[in-house]
Amino acid sequence: MADTLDDTDVADRLRALPDWTRNGDEIRREVKAPSFLEGIAVVDDVARAAEDADHHPDIDIRWRTLAFALSTHSAGGLTGKDFDLAAVIDRIAERHGAR
Repeated sequence: MADTLDDTDVADRLRALPDWTRNGDEIRREVKAPSFLEGIAVVDDVARAAEDADHHPDIDIRWRTLAFALSTHSAGGLTGKDFDLAAVIDRIAERHGAR
């Protein structure tokens, strides 16, 4: 099990991910895809990356708007795994033109 990060570590890691915000024991980001199908492609790529990392985000799809939430439930809070996957999500979203 991964160790949870303290508030200082979380703040430090969030500085490298300016589109993400903290909400309690999770970090969140919302993106708007250029089209519904492109949004689904983002979700598909994120799902594959999440499987590879064995770490799965909560994903909400509302037409072209995608909301991602990350927390390490097994650790009871935020860990490095959340921030690592958030960076991957950022790269995937950018590749698909989602902002």
